[in-house]
Amino acid sequence: MTGAGEAGAGAAGGWPPPTTYGPGAGDGRRRRRRWPWAVLWTVVALVVVVAAAGTAVYFWADGRVRTTDAFGEYAGRPEAGRGTDWLLIGSDSRATLTPEQRRELHVGSDEVRNTDTLMIVHQGDHGTTMVSLPRDSYVAIPGHGQGKINSAFALGGPKLLTRTVEQATGLRLDHFAEVDFLGFVDVVDALGGVRICVPAGGLRDRKSGADFAAGCRETDGVQALSYVRARYSDPEGDLGRVRRQRQLVSAVADKASSPAVVLNPWRAGPFLSASLDAVTVDRRADVRDLFRLGRGLRGAAGDEERALTVPLRSEGEVPGAGDVVVWDRRRAGELFVALREDRPIPTSDLK
Repeated sequence: MTGAGEAGAGAAGGWPPPTTYGPGAGDGRRRRRRWPWAVLWTVVALVVVVAAAGTAVYFWADGRVRTTDAFGEYAGRPEAGRGTDWLLIGSDSRATLTPEQRRELHVGSDEVRNTDTLMIVHQGDHGTTMVSLPRDSYVAIPGHGQGKINSAFALGGPKLLTRTVEQATGLRLDHFAEVDFLGFVDVVDALGGVRICVPAGGLRDRKSGADFAAGCRETDGVQALSYVRARYSDPEGDLGRVRRQRQLVSAVADKASSPAVVLNPWRAGPFLSASLDAVTVDRRADVRDLFRLGRGLRGAAGDEERALTVPLRSEGEVPGAGDVVVWDRRRAGELFVALREDRPIPTSDLK
């Protein structure tokens, strides 16, 4: 027969007697789990330290960003489109290189400042799209007639180059970023090198210093520079080079975002420092814009449908200009209209 105490417990739903605590044991109150104050304050302090460190890094990085006057107003400048458009260039300036560095990098002693790499990077609702503009593109250079697009930089610096690109494409550029030879080498070295895969036949170019057998390998900064600058031994010439440029942008972006770099302060710190030293941007850009650009490049560089070359009509030679490439105006126009309106790229029409 069930005892009175047991009957009472059953009547209460079978729950065990309440756990008591403190001097008032038996008052029916449940025990509350409390975090020790030391643990709570440790968590709070950790959050504050992390936030402060992130803020400090942001202001340190923002203070390191180098800027230049890259844009000017002019009659007939295109209206702003949707999304954000960058002009990303790699310049072949030798002005800051010592004779030893020039020999190591195979860049010669010519002081002319041209662009080895030109890319429009569009960021919008459909992600990031990269469009390579071959340096031998034959276009109108304001005030200088027709010429290779890369010569605009030598003739008038960033302002003339951005105006040339805007008038050739119909896009109003929002930002400009330049990376020079030595800065590029330092960025790759700060990452501990990057992995590239050379197609069958290998790549050898005496002028750039490239000497690669077919296959995949880790390359340091000097080797990576020679790889992307080679064109004279490439049967595709400048078109082969723009593909290698995008390949290397993808390799750098992948390595920079890998746990081996992001989670390693001894690797992430030098990479961030080298990147800030290597790049010069327009006066409206800040470190947040650069971070967004880096994230976008990582997503686009390895995607063949978002990493394109402006459609071309022909290649040939022009007296006084040498070898040039001419854009296919219809298909290039479709591409740039899609970018300006931030619509999906009509890739079927660009093949």
